[in-house]
Parts: sequence; structure tokens; C-alpha cells
Amino acid sequence: MNTEAILKKLHNNFHPVIKFDRAKDKLLLLDFTASNKELTGEIIDNTTHFSLYINEKLNKSNARFGIGGYLEHRTVYGRSKVFSGADGEEPRRVHLGIDIWGQARTEIFTPLPGIIHSFAFNNQFGDYGATIILQHQIEQHVFHTLYGHLSLKDIETIYTGKEISAGELIAHFGIPAENGHWPPHLHFQIITDMEGNTGDYPGVCKFSEKEKYAVNCPNPDIILDMIRLANN
Repeated sequence: MNTEAILKKLHNNFHPVIKFDRAKDKLLLLDFTASNKELTGEIIDNTTHFSLYINEKLNKSNARFGIGGYLEHRTVYGRSKVFSGADGEEPRRVHLGIDIWGQARTEIFTPLPGIIHSFAFNNQFGDYGATIILQHQIEQHVFHTLYGHLSLKDIETIYTGKEISAGELIAHFGIPAENGHWPPHLHFQIITDMEGNTGDYPGVCKFSEKEKYAVNCPNPDIILDMIRLANN
């Protein structure tokens, strides 16, 4: 049985990664593809302008959080060389996680028990910034969850192998100076095979490799259950 199938069996048993009132709080789907003509290069390339854009969209819609992005082909990655291909190589543009956009210092909780697999400060412009990766095991099946764009203080006292309980406060949305210079948000991703990586794993892939990565990184909404709510 693969990761996706195992997680679907436990669909109603996950602790919320982000706390919100499911009956009252609105979630807004955000579009970062080329079809969103509002999102100009001037906005994307300037973190302050980008943050203002996100906040204005949330305020206008009276939404608590913005959400979206799984397998979305995004134009926003043109802002960073982290996602560029070398010497004409295909750039990375397909997003492999789900982003939850909101206020800096928003609390992040673990959806199920695990251990700290690894962590790092990926400090290039456009990268994850402070990052934590957890390892989980269900029915002898091992998989991982990645939390990117965190506060630096969240990785100051943790250590590899530390046990983490379900529902434990593990991190916070970081400010741009510590989250890779993005508007405050969480990048949440499920990863089956870390492929030898520690403290980092691609959160964006080439379009030509979309199918391969989608198998290793199933839809995070299996755990979050936020896209479904935003669509209702």
C-alpha cells in the first residue's frame, strides 16, 4: 500500500496543521499561474509588494487564510534563480506542496506523530528559508512531511531524532528575512522517499518530471483538508 492510500484510510484522524474555525473562517483559493493577470512581474519581484497583494486579497474576501498550489504551474518562480535551469535547461515551475498564506508567526502543528528527520536554513532568495522535515511510520510504511518558510527560532533547539507528538506546536510562519524572502506562509508537502536529502527536498519540479514527483509527493490535502473546504 502506498503513502496516499494509507493516509486516505486515516483521513479523519489528523490533527489540524493550522488551527482555524471550519464553520466560520473563510479560506481563499489563490492562483499563481499565468492566467492570473493581476499578478504582474512588478508585484512578484518585490517581496513587499507581493505581501501587500496577498494581504489585500485576503482582506477583500474576508478570508482567514489563502491556500492552494498542488501541481500548479506557477509563474512566480521566475523571481528566483533557485528555480532556473542552467544553460537553457528547463526551469522548475510545478509546485509539489500546498501553501497556506496568512500572518507571520501563525502557529503550525504536527498532524500525526513522528520524529525530526532533518532541518536546515535554506537561505537563498526564493528558497524555503527555515525548514523542518518530519519522518512518520504507519503500518511499517515510512513517509515524511516537510514544513517550509518557517521562523528561524523554530530550528534553534530541535535535533535529529527528536520525537514529536500529534498536535504538537512545531513551528510558525516566518517573516521574509527568514523564510526565503516570501510573503508569510507555510509550504506543506508529503514526501515518501527523501532520496538521500536532508533539510531540503524539491518543492518545485520541472513540468517534464511532474508525473514522477507526483507519485513521490501525493496531494497534501489528504492531510490538510483545506482545499476541499475552500471549494465549498
